[in-house]
Amino acid sequence: MRRLLSLILLLLALPASAGLLDAPPSPVFGAALNNSSDFLPVREAFRLNLVERTPTAIKLQFIAADGYYLYRHRFQFRSDSPEAQLGAAQLPAGTPKTDEYFGEVEVYHGVLDVELPLSNPSKRPFNLQVTYQGCADKGLCYPPETQSFAIDSDATSGSATEITQPEAAASQTPPAWSWRELALFFLAGLGLTFTPCVLPMLPILSGVVLRGQVGGMRGFSLSLAYVLSMAACFALLGALMGVFGAELNLQARLQSPWVLVPFALFFGLFALAMFGVYELRLPHVISDRLDRLAGNTRGGSLWGAAVLGVLSSLLVSPCVSAPLAGALLYISSSGDALGGALKLFVLGLGMGAPMVLFATGGGALLPKSGNWMVTVRNTFGVLLLAVAVWMLDRVLPAPLTLALWGVLAAGVALYLGALEFTVKTHRQKLSQLGGLILLVYALASWVGALQGQTDPLRPLGATPGTTAVAQPGAHSAWQTISSAAELQQALAAAKAAQQPLLLDWYADWCISCKVIEREVLSNAEVVSALTGYRLIRFDITASNPEQRALLSQYQLFGPPALLFFAPQGDEHQALRVVGEINAVDFAARVRSANALN
Repeated sequence: MRRLLSLILLLLALPASAGLLDAPPSPVFGAALNNSSDFLPVREAFRLNLVERTPTAIKLQFIAADGYYLYRHRFQFRSDSPEAQLGAAQLPAGTPKTDEYFGEVEVYHGVLDVELPLSNPSKRPFNLQVTYQGCADKGLCYPPETQSFAIDSDATSGSATEITQPEAAASQTPPAWSWRELALFFLAGLGLTFTPCVLPMLPILSGVVLRGQVGGMRGFSLSLAYVLSMAACFALLGALMGVFGAELNLQARLQSPWVLVPFALFFGLFALAMFGVYELRLPHVISDRLDRLAGNTRGGSLWGAAVLGVLSSLLVSPCVSAPLAGALLYISSSGDALGGALKLFVLGLGMGAPMVLFATGGGALLPKSGNWMVTVRNTFGVLLLAVAVWMLDRVLPAPLTLALWGVLAAGVALYLGALEFTVKTHRQKLSQLGGLILLVYALASWVGALQGQTDPLRPLGATPGTTAVAQPGAHSAWQTISSAAELQQALAAAKAAQQPLLLDWYADWCISCKVIEREVLSNAEVVSALTGYRLIRFDITASNPEQRALLSQYQLFGPPALLFFAPQGDEHQALRVVGEINAVDFAARVRSANALN
């Protein structure tokens, strides 16, 4: 069973660990894909700030929210004054992204620093216009966005001037955290508790804190004071790390191989500590003094419990140190002090939850220690190795990174007994089956790497599509328009003819639009279900003010989007699709719209 637990956690930790389990949910028929809840407004998805202005350069910073990315080739920087000339933007290397429609492109996740050389001898004030474009991993592409900054003329070298941003942008300050992330950090803290060097400490700590007062409200209040103070220290550390990331732009600086490779090696060393190769502890000079201070602290009181909680956050077992380092590195990339504090606070709450259970109800509520705890510790070691491979992905050739994913999968497969020939129990057989599956993935990764493949989720490359060919003349049924007047005319004509209408929001720069056009709207089942519909494709490639106003009118952030209109002219808002969807789910949605017409 312990090996099965390791397999399940590893499957969550492999390539998906790069996004911290933030994979987009699959759309389920019956639940509308509402962009207001699934996607952020463009100014929240991509925050742009002017961080410094000198006589010779302007420094900008983009912060893309989790699950969003910016295109390198879509950046434009302009000055409205002929006397203020901008040089070529200095951008770090982006993450390569291969698209079958647009070819090889580079994208940026997280924090991006941009430096613009400036030549303004007369020191005249001017407006800087910054145009950018990005997409969401869930399949939504935003139209090109432009922000303007008023650059003052009285800036001196090494100082940053006051700028005027649009009010809409200034009013949007999205948090760099979500309830889902907080839940993941709580579960991570809970998992860290069940390691062989933390759980055995709980009865010892409870003896100091509770003085034998196990059970009841007294035990609950003492243990809660202990846990809250420990979590508060973690929160302070998270806030400092958030500020540290905001000031030094750690994630942007991690584009350098001179930083990435050492960090990856550190994570590898942390993983070895989790595997029990050696112990990672505080120096004896520090730990001995903290032990003496903890021993002199009086337990049995709320203040004493709180002080012990603070000390425990510094004396926490070595099994926690390595994953905590990874959490701090992740928090530093957000540049958000409040979000960092909340994440580590709930991590501390997760670590302290078993302590509260023990103090309230006694040891009967806690699981017994055993070999399964070693499996939990080893699983965290695998997670750290996955993070190391993810970091090396930015500097190593993509096929080589794919081969490393295969090495990691093969190592876990051997641990699960994939090549053992003395399997006896049913649990061992089930574990061996999981190991064989991982071993097959490892072999596929190595073969794909030799062939030049790069995607860990599809190590052998894209398989030939099984999408049915559309009926002859299906594409000719679509009418392409690009203005509000044409859209109103099409809607009025469909209403007058008592004909249902499907409105497809499309743009040439929208990758997901191409996918939907080829794999969904050309599917034979979808084409058959759309019989009798007036098919309108609104092309917003130009993204002019009139088209953007229409997006706001229909409460859309960008393409792709598919809207159903009844013969009476009203939209079936519960059936609208925003982002990508597969042919089977969309055909079911069309049938639902037909039932309502």
